[in-house]
Amino acid sequence: MILSLLYVILSGIALPVGGIQMQYLWRNQLGDVYSLGLGSAACLGAAAATMSGWCSLTVGSFICTLICTLICFFVTLKVSTQQLITFGILFGTFIGSLGTIVVTNAPNGDLLKKYYLWGAANFRLEGVTTSDIIFSLCLFAVGLAAALTQARRLSAHFCGECEIPNRDKALMLLAIMCLVTSCVSICGPIGFISLGIPNLSRLICSSTDIRKHYLISAAMGVGLLLVTFLVVQYANFGIYLPISATMAILALPLMALIFMKTNDKALS
Repeated sequence: MILSLLYVILSGIALPVGGIQMQYLWRNQLGDVYSLGLGSAACLGAAAATMSGWCSLTVGSFICTLICTLICFFVTLKVSTQQLITFGILFGTFIGSLGTIVVTNAPNGDLLKKYYLWGAANFRLEGVTTSDIIFSLCLFAVGLAAALTQARRLSAHFCGECEIPNRDKALMLLAIMCLVTSCVSICGPIGFISLGIPNLSRLICSSTDIRKHYLISAAMGVGLLLVTFLVVQYANFGIYLPISATMAILALPLMALIFMKTNDKALS
């Protein structure tokens, strides 16, 4: 339970912080850590490892997300931000298709269930080793340190006060992926929080200082994920509730209300 709560907290910080960095880097509110195929790559690696047995589920997930990150790193050196977004969508679709092929050819139902339980991201940490934990914590530390170090520059870039060269964008992207991979490879992809929370933070705080959004997004991310985790664990009505689906159900009405109130203020 302690390790599960640890990764609830780490995921609640890593995913929203990575998401707000992507939005500032792309100057686009649709920026998301999964837009470049990271989630699909994590699923492909986990599926390949589970179905073949060549390594642990978390190691397979990490290897594949690392390959995805390196590919995006080199693509970022060559293309514009708009082209990168388009590439990321197409690349993610391609990786997702490979994952679908692997999963639909599962040797037996037990392996398919094992893969699904990881993908449901319910923080059970089944099959996770001590070395997996240590490595993921190192990735988290590197990603968070890079986020704090580059905060002023990202804020200036977002406001149009400076333009970050492609090489530096690629390095920032690599740091963001380290931050997110630290959680995704262990817990599985967790949707909604990396896109919804950063946008919610920008709705309730008009500041362009990304450091403020780090704090707001991390606080809301941890709070929302913790509530969802407790609901899934103790108020599940006797059925299996995946974290991502449950979180979207809990948070979407709140976000819709805030969006409507913000829109009303803008019109008045």
